[in-house]
Amino acid sequence: MIKSILVTGKSGQLGQSIQKLTQQYPQFEFQFVGRDELDLSQPELVKQKLLNYQFDALINCAAYTAVDKAETEQELAYAINHHSVAKLTQVVNDNNALLIHISTDYVFNGQNHKPYQEHDTVEPINVYGDSKLKGEQAIHAASPRALIIRTSWVYSEFGNNFVKTMLKLGQERDQLNVVADQVGSPTYATDLAAAILKALCYINGKADEANPVKTYHLSNEGVCSWYDFAKAIFELKDIDCVVNPIDTQDYPTPAKRPHYSVMDKTNIKQAFGISIPYWKDSLKVCLKELEKQHAR
Repeated sequence: MIKSILVTGKSGQLGQSIQKLTQQYPQFEFQFVGRDELDLSQPELVKQKLLNYQFDALINCAAYTAVDKAETEQELAYAINHHSVAKLTQVVNDNNALLIHISTDYVFNGQNHKPYQEHDTVEPINVYGDSKLKGEQAIHAASPRALIIRTSWVYSEFGNNFVKTMLKLGQERDQLNVVADQVGSPTYATDLAAAILKALCYINGKADEANPVKTYHLSNEGVCSWYDFAKAIFELKDIDCVVNPIDTQDYPTPAKRPHYSVMDKTNIKQAFGISIPYWKDSLKVCLKELEKQHAR
């Protein structure tokens, strides 16, 4: 029976979004830890630090997510996304607990023309994606009771993300160039948090000995490009800024990005009875939350 839940990455978008929902789940006792309590850049200390906590489930929201910086900060990216994940998994096994680990669409090469399924071939094209894949592989190698949830294009009212960047630039500039040939599905972090907690409720007290590690895909419904995403933000906020569609080759970055990141979410919806909102509906919710923040 799951009672106590430890959540890493308390200051990140997903960690804060889970905190926002805890009152809806009085059956669980939540503990949130950040870098001060558990620094995943130091894998050798992870097991020792986790001895301070008792938990039945661990939700690992902590990650190195600076996609471009990862190309030059490779050691740090692998320490957080791979080696520390391996250590976390060992502790989960020792505690006979459940691990929920957040991964990414960037484990794929982006050359598909239909939504990626969980069993499709993985082939990262940048260091960030490879470091996250190595984390997944470390979990499979240890074979704990675990869910790996791959998500994409995460945004929220917390931290730094595409939505907040576009809102800032849209107020400062008359026009922006935004990549139009990278296609995926935005994910509102609150929707991801709600799905994780619903899955926890569903599997509470259940064991799955035959196949302990299960991988699922979760993003909001619908498909768009970064250009479409930016246009929607400006339209919903009535911001007078012209958005010009450009190709990836016209906006070079240190890390390559997959051109197609749409994921098939059938399995997670069927497994846990999860209903996933359309991306533009969730964007409206996030923009309202940001308005509330500014009004305070």
